[in-house]
Amino acid sequence: MAINWGSVLRKAADLAVQFLKDSQKDGRAPRRGHGGGARPGPPPTAGRVRTAPTGDRAREVAYAPEPDGAADPGEIVWTWVPYEEDASQGKDRPLLVVGRSAGELLGLMLSSQDKRAHDPDWVGIGSGAWDREGRDSYIRLDRVLEVEEHGIRREGAVLDRARFDRVADELRARYGWR
Repeated sequence: MAINWGSVLRKAADLAVQFLKDSQKDGRAPRRGHGGGARPGPPPTAGRVRTAPTGDRAREVAYAPEPDGAADPGEIVWTWVPYEEDASQGKDRPLLVVGRSAGELLGLMLSSQDKRAHDPDWVGIGSGAWDREGRDSYIRLDRVLEVEEHGIRREGAVLDRARFDRVADELRARYGWR
């Protein structure tokens, strides 16, 4: 497996800079990692994340996972995502990358909340390596996230082709994706 050293070095440099900044602020201890809770604004190492209704961003759906350290369509990755009701707040969460547009990744949020099972804006994809607890997951179809590639924190897993195609078919049927 080839390693994308540019991506690895860029992430290491971002983390080192953040560590230095945090350790110099008012004598506070440096922040450690990205937890699952809400945080007031994106971490300084996060890229810009924009959200839009999925129909407004209809593009070509692609499946091209390459487990090489870089995010690719068909992979579930982790990044900081702003809340809809307050974009200055958000949390680190998984996204399914479904395509690219103008140098950015297009992703759909995942959730493991059971209440999503009967919500028409979400589609179930079952469980996988992206969730340590092995819970069933759901993909949000009506909100697409545009993420700068360097804003991706880590790869979580490759979604198998059959489950990816189920999501892609919904995007095509409901929102006019190609």
